[in-house]
Amino acid sequence: MAKLVFAMNVSLDGYVDHDRFSPGPVLFRHWVEQVQASSAAIYGRKIYEVMRYWEEDKPDWGPDEQAFAQAWRAQPKWVASRTLTSVGPNATLVSDNLEKVATDVKARFTGEVDVCGTILAQSLSEAGLVDEYRLYFHPVVLGAGKPFFAGPVAPLRLSGRDMIDENVIRLTYVGA
Repeated sequence: MAKLVFAMNVSLDGYVDHDRFSPGPVLFRHWVEQVQASSAAIYGRKIYEVMRYWEEDKPDWGPDEQAFAQAWRAQPKWVASRTLTSVGPNATLVSDNLEKVATDVKARFTGEVDVCGTILAQSLSEAGLVDEYRLYFHPVVLGAGKPFFAGPVAPLRLSGRDMIDENVIRLTYVGA
């Protein structure tokens, strides 16, 4: 059985915003390895639409961008949305019964299944399905925006901490 893992880059004050800060080369390579190692992913609509950038090669990509795109395309994906009518290759649209689908994905796969999107993570957290939270703290203060946690979660305990590069620390939490 797989574990569901919610991981995102986050500012020191707890906000996520891919337009306001981005990973450096070491952290990007870390993300490549994370996607390569994941068994599958469950996406919320908004983050899935952002990630569709990786569906087509760009001429200015280096080896790491190409590796990330290849891994992302190969990864089976489920996309939770009530507004989308279709999704790209290797993706399945989920318009209802999200908890059942997530439970089925968790049972069918081994290793880790990525949970992508704050609202999606909140829904799956409320259902008791998210097993691990990984916060990649960047030395940036945004002051406002979309928070990493979209609402309350059950009590957590710190299970790990890692320096990913000279500026980013990953804190890993599991249920208390």
